[in-house]
Order: sequence, then C-alpha cells, then structure tokens
Amino acid sequence: MEDNSLISIVGISICLLIIMAVTLISFFHHTKKKIIEKEIEKVNIKLSHQKKILQTTIKVQEAERNRIAQDLHDAISSKLNVVSLTTHVLLEDISLNDKHKEALNHILNITTKTIESSRKIAHELMPPILDKFGLKVALEELFDEFTSNTAININYKIETIDNLSKSNELHIFRITQELINNSLIHGKAKQMQIKLIKENGGFEMTYNDNGGGFNVSEIKRKSGLGLQNIKSRVAILNGDLLIKSSKKKGSTFIINCCNYGA
Repeated sequence: MEDNSLISIVGISICLLIIMAVTLISFFHHTKKKIIEKEIEKVNIKLSHQKKILQTTIKVQEAERNRIAQDLHDAISSKLNVVSLTTHVLLEDISLNDKHKEALNHILNITTKTIESSRKIAHELMPPILDKFGLKVALEELFDEFTSNTAININYKIETIDNLSKSNELHIFRITQELINNSLIHGKAKQMQIKLIKENGGFEMTYNDNGGGFNVSEIKRKSGLGLQNIKSRVAILNGDLLIKSSKKKGSTFIINCCNYGA
C-alpha cells in the first residue's frame, strides 16, 4: 500500500511539473509573441512616419519647383519680353547709326536666348504637358527633348497606366527624369531603353543604359541625392526597386508597383 501511495505521489508530482512546465512555456511563448508584435508595431509606426516625412518633403519640393517656374514665367520672362519689344521699337528708328543698331541687335539676341532658356527651365521644373495630356505624352516629349540635336538614343515603350493620380504620374515622371540625368552625368551613357507597362493591376518600369555602371553594394551604403530621390518616390508609390549594375557594363533599374501610394 505504501508503495502504491508513493507511486501515486510521484505520478502526481510529475504531472504537476509537466503542467507547470507547459504553463511556463506557454507564458514565455505568449510574452515573446507580444514583444514581437509590439516591435513590429513600432517598426510599422516608424516606417509610416518616415513615409509621411518623405511625402511632405517631396510635396514641398514640388511646390517650390512650381513657385520658381511661375516666377520665371511671370517675373522674368514677361520683363524680358518687354525688353525685347522695346528693342524692336528702337531698331525701327531710322536715325540710328550702324554701331547703335549692332548694339541693339546684340541686346535683342541675348534677350531672345534668355527667354528661351527661362522657358526651358520653367518647363523642366513643372511640365505643363503632364497636367494637360498625361504621363505617356509627357514622357515622350521628355525623351524627344533629350535626344533632339544630340548623339543620345532613347528606345522606349510606354503604355497608358490606369488609375494613376496626378501626383503619382508626377512621381513616375520625376523618377524617369532623374534616371536619365544620372545616366548622362555620372554614367556618360549614350543608349537608354525605357519600358513602362501594365503589370498585375499596376505597372512595371524597366530602365537600362550603356553607361559606366557602378558598384551596387557601395551605392546602397552611400547613395547620392539623385538616387535617394528615386528611392523616396518609389517608396511613396508603395513600389519595389531592384538595381543591377557593374563597372563598364551599364545599369538596370526595375520598379514594380501594384498598390499605389497616396
């Protein structure tokens, strides 16, 4: 009888130990799960905060671009037009000698070139065609501007992407603009291929150039302002950016976006 009682006590003790062990494991598992959930929540809040900062920063940049473009048009171009008209009137004076006419023609020539330059800068800062005719036409005009009277060659396929807001169209336009500028300034590229197509309810953009290329791991650690601007706009679009490049073998940028940002 005593042996049976001892066995029962040992059995009960083992059961209690198992129950305690299971309870402790469950408690630690639950606690760990809660800690992980809190950390994920913190990361999501941080990412959301960073995204809002990016959106605000880029919104301020675009507002400033718009203001400068407007100032160029209203304050500078309009005054230069007055100078041009006045110079034309002075040139009609038959009493002017050849030296004075030459000086006025020189002023007129400089004024005309300055007006053209200010219009070009204003157009680059805030392309009116994007608002009037949409992304496809704006990109095609951008490519024509880069390739006209230069040795640069851009091959492209641009599809009309559905459900893009005006702000998202502007993000894609700026990304493309930045990619081309980087290829020309840093990569010294002469050939570019750009493809923007519908994909999975969103779009995929593929950009290739034949420039000097770069070390991707180095550029990820320390990216310049241009590449950082591209990354920021892709983040706002809720997209994924893949970069492939190596020295003297050109660069490839692939952007996939399915769930557009705000």
